[in-house]
Amino acid sequence: MSFTLPPLRHPRRMIGDRTFDFSRQVAVMAIVNRTPDSFYDEGANFALEDAVAAALRAVKQGADWVDIGGVPFAPGEPLSVAEETARVVPVVEALRADSDVVISVDTFHAEVARRSIEAGATVINDTTGLSDPDLAGVVAQSAASLVIVHSRAQPRTPFARPHYDDVAAEVRDFLAARVETARSAGIPDDRLFVDPGHDLNKNTLHSLELIRNLDVITALGLPTLVALSNKDFIGEVLDVPKSRRLEGSLASAVACVLNGARVVRVHEVAESVAAIRMAEAILGLREPALLKHNMSDANER
Repeated sequence: MSFTLPPLRHPRRMIGDRTFDFSRQVAVMAIVNRTPDSFYDEGANFALEDAVAAALRAVKQGADWVDIGGVPFAPGEPLSVAEETARVVPVVEALRADSDVVISVDTFHAEVARRSIEAGATVINDTTGLSDPDLAGVVAQSAASLVIVHSRAQPRTPFARPHYDDVAAEVRDFLAARVETARSAGIPDDRLFVDPGHDLNKNTLHSLELIRNLDVITALGLPTLVALSNKDFIGEVLDVPKSRRLEGSLASAVACVLNGARVVRVHEVAESVAAIRMAEAILGLREPALLKHNMSDANER
Protein backbone atom coordinates (compact mmCIF):
# COMPACT_ATOMS: atom_id res chain seq x y z
CA MET A 1 0.00 0.00 0.00
CA SER A 2 1.29 3.46 -0.82
CA PHE A 3 0.15 6.81 0.51
CA THR A 4 -0.39 9.62 -1.99
CA LEU A 5 -0.05 13.02 -0.41
CA PRO A 6 -2.17 15.86 -1.73
CA PRO A 7 -0.51 18.63 -3.73
CA LEU A 8 -0.30 21.97 -1.95
CA ARG A 9 -0.35 25.27 -3.80
CA HIS A 10 2.01 26.94 -1.33
CA PRO A 11 3.69 24.25 0.78
CA ARG A 12 6.58 26.44 1.92
CA ARG A 13 5.44 28.87 4.61
CA MET A 14 7.16 31.52 6.69
CA ILE A 15 5.17 31.82 9.90
CA GLY A 16 6.73 34.38 12.17
CA ASP A 17 10.41 33.46 12.39
CA ARG A 18 9.92 29.82 11.46
CA THR A 19 9.89 28.23 8.02
CA PHE A 20 7.84 25.12 7.19
CA ASP A 21 7.73 23.00 4.07
CA PHE A 22 4.42 21.19 4.39
CA SER A 23 5.25 18.99 1.43
CA ARG A 24 7.98 17.48 3.67
CA GLN A 25 6.80 17.89 7.25
CA VAL A 26 3.91 17.93 9.71
CA ALA A 27 3.61 20.57 12.43
CA VAL A 28 2.56 19.61 15.95
CA MET A 29 0.38 22.28 17.60
CA ALA A 30 0.14 22.19 21.40
CA ILE A 31 -3.06 23.31 23.13
CA VAL A 32 -2.93 25.75 26.05
CA ASN A 33 -6.36 26.87 27.20
CA ARG A 34 -6.48 29.64 29.77
CA THR A 35 -10.07 29.06 30.82
CA PRO A 36 -11.64 27.86 34.07
CA ASP A 37 -13.89 25.45 32.14
CA SER A 38 -11.73 24.10 29.34
CA PHE A 39 -12.79 20.87 27.66
CA TYR A 40 -9.79 18.76 28.66
CA ASP A 41 -7.71 20.26 31.48
CA GLU A 42 -10.76 21.72 33.27
CA GLY A 43 -9.01 24.90 34.36
CA ALA A 44 -5.53 23.52 35.16
CA ASN A 45 -3.91 26.34 33.16
CA PHE A 46 -6.24 29.17 34.12
CA ALA A 47 -3.67 30.94 36.29
CA LEU A 48 -1.33 33.02 34.13
CA GLU A 49 1.84 31.44 35.47
CA ASP A 50 0.41 27.95 34.83
CA ALA A 51 -0.58 28.82 31.27
CA VAL A 52 2.86 30.25 30.48
CA ALA A 53 4.59 27.26 32.07
CA ALA A 54 2.43 24.87 30.03
CA ALA A 55 3.29 26.71 26.83
CA LEU A 56 7.02 26.68 27.52
CA ARG A 57 6.86 23.01 28.52
CA ALA A 58 5.18 22.20 25.20
CA VAL A 59 8.01 23.92 23.32
CA LYS A 60 10.60 21.88 25.24
CA GLN A 61 8.67 18.71 24.37
CA GLY A 62 8.98 19.45 20.66
CA ALA A 63 5.87 21.44 19.74
CA ASP A 64 6.28 23.50 16.57
CA TRP A 65 3.29 25.64 17.38
CA VAL A 66 1.33 26.63 20.51
CA ASP A 67 -2.39 27.45 20.33
CA ILE A 68 -3.65 29.69 23.14
CA GLY A 69 -7.35 29.91 23.88
CA GLY A 70 -9.40 31.99 26.27
CA VAL A 71 -12.93 30.76 25.50
CA PRO A 72 -14.16 27.16 25.10
CA PHE A 73 -15.96 26.17 21.91
CA ALA A 74 -18.76 24.51 23.92
CA PRO A 75 -22.08 26.34 24.35
CA GLY A 76 -22.12 28.82 27.21
CA GLU A 77 -22.36 32.44 28.25
CA PRO A 78 -20.46 34.86 26.00
CA LEU A 79 -17.21 36.30 27.28
CA SER A 80 -16.46 39.96 26.71
CA VAL A 81 -13.69 40.94 24.32
CA ALA A 82 -11.92 42.67 27.20
CA GLU A 83 -11.93 39.55 29.36
CA GLU A 84 -10.88 37.25 26.53
CA THR A 85 -8.05 39.62 25.66
CA ALA A 86 -6.94 39.73 29.30
CA ARG A 87 -6.73 35.95 29.30
CA VAL A 88 -4.77 35.35 26.11
CA VAL A 89 -2.57 38.39 25.46
CA PRO A 90 -0.34 38.04 28.57
CA VAL A 91 0.34 34.40 27.64
CA VAL A 92 1.24 35.41 24.09
CA GLU A 93 3.57 38.14 25.35
CA ALA A 94 5.35 35.88 27.82
CA LEU A 95 5.77 33.03 25.34
CA ARG A 96 6.97 35.33 22.57
CA ALA A 97 9.58 36.82 24.89
CA ASP A 98 11.02 33.34 25.45
CA SER A 99 10.56 31.51 22.14
CA ASP A 100 10.29 31.84 18.38
CA VAL A 101 7.64 29.09 18.32
CA VAL A 102 4.58 29.67 16.16
CA ILE A 103 1.88 31.16 18.39
CA SER A 104 -1.77 31.01 17.42
CA VAL A 105 -4.74 32.39 19.30
CA ASP A 106 -8.03 30.52 19.22
CA THR A 107 -10.58 33.32 18.85
CA PHE A 108 -13.49 34.38 16.70
CA HIS A 109 -13.40 38.05 17.71
CA ALA A 110 -11.65 40.49 15.36
CA GLU A 111 -10.55 42.75 18.20
CA VAL A 112 -9.04 39.88 20.20
CA ALA A 113 -7.25 38.80 17.03
CA ARG A 114 -5.86 42.30 16.49
CA ARG A 115 -4.53 42.63 20.03
CA SER A 116 -3.11 39.10 19.96
CA ILE A 117 -1.21 39.79 16.74
CA GLU A 118 0.16 43.00 18.23
CA ALA A 119 1.35 40.95 21.22
CA GLY A 120 3.24 38.48 19.02
CA ALA A 121 0.77 35.89 17.75
CA THR A 122 1.50 34.75 14.21
CA VAL A 123 -1.71 32.79 13.52
CA ILE A 124 -5.40 33.26 14.30
CA ASN A 125 -7.34 30.02 14.72
CA ASP A 126 -11.03 30.75 14.14
CA THR A 127 -13.18 27.76 15.12
CA THR A 128 -16.34 29.51 13.91
CA GLY A 129 -15.44 29.85 10.24
CA LEU A 130 -15.32 33.68 10.10
CA SER A 131 -18.48 34.37 12.10
CA ASP A 132 -17.10 37.87 12.79
CA PRO A 133 -17.11 39.64 9.40
CA ASP A 134 -14.22 41.87 10.49
CA LEU A 135 -11.81 39.12 11.46
CA ALA A 136 -10.44 38.34 7.99
CA GLY A 137 -9.69 42.02 7.43
CA VAL A 138 -7.74 42.24 10.68
CA VAL A 139 -5.60 39.26 9.68
CA ALA A 140 -5.15 40.63 6.16
CA GLN A 141 -3.72 43.89 7.53
CA SER A 142 -1.01 41.93 9.36
CA ALA A 143 1.54 39.27 8.43
CA ALA A 144 -0.36 36.62 10.38
CA SER A 145 -1.89 33.43 9.00
CA LEU A 146 -5.48 32.27 9.45
CA VAL A 147 -6.93 28.84 10.22
CA ILE A 148 -10.51 28.53 8.95
CA VAL A 149 -12.44 25.86 10.83
CA HIS A 150 -15.76 24.31 9.86
CA SER A 151 -18.61 24.70 12.33
CA ARG A 152 -22.27 25.47 11.73
CA ALA A 153 -23.68 26.98 14.92
CA GLN A 154 -23.36 30.57 16.03
CA PRO A 155 -20.50 30.89 18.55
CA ARG A 156 -21.15 29.22 21.91
CA THR A 157 -24.67 28.09 20.98
CA PRO A 158 -26.08 24.54 20.90
CA PHE A 159 -26.61 22.70 17.62
CA ALA A 160 -28.73 19.63 18.25
CA ARG A 161 -28.76 16.56 16.00
CA PRO A 162 -26.52 17.77 13.17
CA HIS A 163 -27.38 16.25 9.80
CA TYR A 164 -25.25 15.96 6.67
CA ASP A 165 -26.04 14.14 3.44
CA ASP A 166 -22.31 13.98 2.63
CA VAL A 167 -20.31 15.38 5.52
CA ALA A 168 -16.94 15.56 3.74
CA ALA A 169 -18.34 17.27 0.67
CA GLU A 170 -20.42 19.72 2.70
CA VAL A 171 -17.49 20.59 4.96
CA ARG A 172 -15.29 21.08 1.89
CA ASP A 173 -17.83 23.39 0.28
CA PHE A 174 -18.17 25.46 3.47
CA LEU A 175 -14.40 25.79 3.77
CA ALA A 176 -14.00 26.67 0.10
CA ALA A 177 -16.55 29.47 0.46
CA ARG A 178 -14.84 30.85 3.59
CA VAL A 179 -11.45 30.65 1.87
CA GLU A 180 -12.88 32.86 -0.88
CA THR A 181 -14.10 35.28 1.79
CA ALA A 182 -10.61 35.42 3.29
CA ARG A 183 -9.02 35.92 -0.12
CA SER A 184 -11.44 38.73 -0.89
CA ALA A 185 -10.40 40.41 2.37
CA GLY A 186 -6.80 40.32 1.20
CA ILE A 187 -5.34 37.18 2.80
CA PRO A 188 -3.22 35.27 0.26
CA ASP A 189 -3.29 31.49 -0.04
CA ASP A 190 0.15 31.18 1.54
CA ARG A 191 -1.31 32.44 4.83
CA LEU A 192 -4.38 30.18 4.91
CA PHE A 193 -5.04 26.81 6.58
CA VAL A 194 -8.26 24.79 6.75
CA ASP A 195 -9.64 22.52 9.49
CA PRO A 196 -12.70 20.25 9.00
CA GLY A 197 -13.63 20.67 12.67
CA HIS A 198 -13.97 17.12 13.96
CA ASP A 199 -16.73 16.96 16.61
CA LEU A 200 -17.71 20.61 16.07
CA ASN A 201 -21.44 20.42 15.30
CA LYS A 202 -20.87 16.83 14.21
CA ASN A 203 -21.58 13.45 15.78
CA THR A 204 -19.14 10.56 16.14
CA LEU A 205 -20.05 8.98 12.80
CA HIS A 206 -19.46 12.29 11.05
CA SER A 207 -16.02 12.69 12.65
CA LEU A 208 -14.99 9.16 11.69
CA GLU A 209 -16.17 9.74 8.13
CA LEU A 210 -14.10 12.93 7.95
CA ILE A 211 -10.98 10.97 8.92
CA ARG A 212 -11.66 8.33 6.25
CA ASN A 213 -12.43 10.96 3.61
CA LEU A 214 -9.93 13.61 4.61
CA ASP A 215 -8.65 13.64 1.03
CA VAL A 216 -11.84 15.50 0.09
CA ILE A 217 -10.70 18.35 2.35
CA THR A 218 -7.01 18.25 1.47
CA ALA A 219 -7.97 18.51 -2.20
CA LEU A 220 -8.57 22.22 -1.52
CA GLY A 221 -4.80 22.56 -1.86
CA LEU A 222 -4.24 24.32 1.48
CA PRO A 223 -2.50 22.71 4.47
CA THR A 224 -5.14 20.88 6.51
CA LEU A 225 -5.11 21.11 10.30
CA VAL A 226 -6.86 18.44 12.36
CA ALA A 227 -7.93 18.92 15.98
CA LEU A 228 -8.74 15.44 17.27
CA SER A 229 -7.07 15.23 20.66
CA ASN A 230 -9.18 13.55 23.36
CA LYS A 231 -12.43 14.50 21.63
CA ASP A 232 -15.78 12.91 22.34
CA PHE A 233 -15.83 10.83 19.16
CA ILE A 234 -12.76 9.00 20.49
CA GLY A 235 -14.42 8.52 23.86
CA GLU A 236 -17.55 7.12 22.23
CA VAL A 237 -15.66 4.74 19.95
CA LEU A 238 -13.61 3.33 22.81
CA ASP A 239 -16.10 3.95 25.65
CA VAL A 240 -13.48 5.73 27.76
CA PRO A 241 -13.35 9.04 29.69
CA LYS A 242 -11.17 11.97 28.61
CA SER A 243 -8.30 10.77 30.80
CA ARG A 244 -7.99 7.54 28.76
CA ARG A 245 -8.19 8.81 25.18
CA LEU A 246 -4.49 9.20 24.38
CA GLU A 247 -4.14 6.01 22.33
CA GLY A 248 -7.26 6.79 20.33
CA SER A 249 -6.03 10.35 19.79
CA LEU A 250 -2.68 9.15 18.47
CA ALA A 251 -4.27 6.58 16.15
CA SER A 252 -6.64 9.22 14.78
CA ALA A 253 -3.84 11.73 14.28
CA VAL A 254 -1.61 9.27 12.43
CA ALA A 255 -4.52 8.20 10.20
CA CYS A 256 -5.08 11.85 9.27
CA VAL A 257 -1.39 12.47 8.59
CA LEU A 258 -1.24 9.44 6.30
CA ASN A 259 -4.28 10.90 4.56
CA GLY A 260 -2.72 14.33 4.06
CA ALA A 261 -3.10 16.40 7.26
CA ARG A 262 -0.20 18.77 7.78
CA VAL A 263 -0.88 20.25 11.24
CA VAL A 264 -2.08 18.24 14.25
CA ARG A 265 -3.50 19.99 17.33
CA VAL A 266 -2.79 18.03 20.53
CA HIS A 267 -2.88 18.02 24.32
CA GLU A 268 -0.18 15.41 25.06
CA VAL A 269 2.78 16.89 23.23
CA ALA A 270 5.68 14.46 23.75
CA GLU A 271 3.64 11.38 22.82
CA SER A 272 2.13 13.14 19.82
CA VAL A 273 5.49 14.39 18.54
CA ALA A 274 6.84 10.83 18.59
CA ALA A 275 3.78 9.46 16.77
CA ILE A 276 3.83 12.19 14.12
CA ARG A 277 7.57 11.91 13.49
CA MET A 278 7.10 8.16 13.00
CA ALA A 279 4.29 8.82 10.53
CA GLU A 280 6.57 11.23 8.64
CA ALA A 281 9.19 8.47 8.37
CA ILE A 282 6.59 5.98 7.10
CA LEU A 283 5.64 8.51 4.42
CA GLY A 284 9.29 8.92 3.46
CA LEU A 285 9.37 12.54 4.59
CA ARG A 286 11.87 12.03 7.43
CA GLU A 287 15.12 10.09 7.71
CA PRO A 288 15.62 7.87 10.77
CA ALA A 289 17.54 9.54 13.59
CA LEU A 290 19.83 6.47 13.61
CA LEU A 291 20.55 3.75 11.07
CA LYS A 292 22.38 0.88 12.81
CA HIS A 293 20.12 -2.17 12.93
CA ASN A 294 21.44 -4.87 10.53
CA MET A 295 23.73 -2.31 8.91
CA SER A 296 27.06 -3.89 9.85
CA ASP A 297 28.84 -7.22 9.35
CA ALA A 298 28.18 -8.23 12.93
CA ASN A 299 24.74 -8.35 14.54
CA GLU A 300 24.39 -5.68 17.18
CA ARG A 301 22.56 -6.22 20.40
